[in-house]
Amino acid sequence: MNRLISIELQKIWKNKASRVLTLTYFILLSFIALIASIKFDIGPFKFHFAEMGIFNFPYIWHFNTYVAALLKFFLAIVIVSMMANEYSYGTLKQNLIDGLSKQEFILSKFLTVVLFALISTIFVFVMSLILGFSFSSYTELDVVFMDLDYLLAFFVKLTAFFSFCLFLGILVKRSAFALGFLLVWSIFEGILKGLLVFQIFPNSNIGNYITQFFPLEAMSNLIVEPITRLSVIKSIGSSMGVENIKDYSVHYVSILIVLVWTFLFIYFSYKLLKNRDL
Repeated sequence: MNRLISIELQKIWKNKASRVLTLTYFILLSFIALIASIKFDIGPFKFHFAEMGIFNFPYIWHFNTYVAALLKFFLAIVIVSMMANEYSYGTLKQNLIDGLSKQEFILSKFLTVVLFALISTIFVFVMSLILGFSFSSYTELDVVFMDLDYLLAFFVKLTAFFSFCLFLGILVKRSAFALGFLLVWSIFEGILKGLLVFQIFPNSNIGNYITQFFPLEAMSNLIVEPITRLSVIKSIGSSMGVENIKDYSVHYVSILIVLVWTFLFIYFSYKLLKNRDL
């Protein structure tokens, strides 16, 4: 297993573009800390994000995992390129000639995907602890370690998304086309969701029930937007007569759906590679 991961990491690190994108991703993750220094002074209105409670425990786990997940596209490019380069440079055929089975080849890619997701999760965990203990009004340990299921959802979300990118890289063979397909699929899901929710089933929850099984929608449902959960935003909404009944928790049914999609992406990646004439 270590040998398989080592082979993949060497390929990524020796590719300049992949190396730059990977480093950029983790540098941008660390920039979440800069949000704490953002202040807006507009006449009588003064906003200081750190003072608004975005780094309070346990809310910080929700906020940081949501923001960090938005940056996953940098690593998505690396994952897609990782697969596309196997065809472009002929390393896939060379690996198979050298004795690597197709099953081991897919396993090495999946292990790399899991490794990226795991490192990202640990990075967000450590950064959130540092920011939380620096700015949070609540530092009791029982409060600090509440809502850690957002980290689990973050890990599952990245693993599934990168597995989808891996599948597209094998399906299309070209990184640009694979990323284009990802964009088209995202638009397709959005249009289909709009039709189901607002046209076909406008007066029931059937549309949302169906769309929760779409791959990208399922990943999105793991961590919903955290902004309207802030107490200051809720107060503004209450003063305007808007009642917030949104469910912000992590649902394990959603995690199960995404895990099934992850299995399917890896399974069909293997089947494609197995049946394809290289």
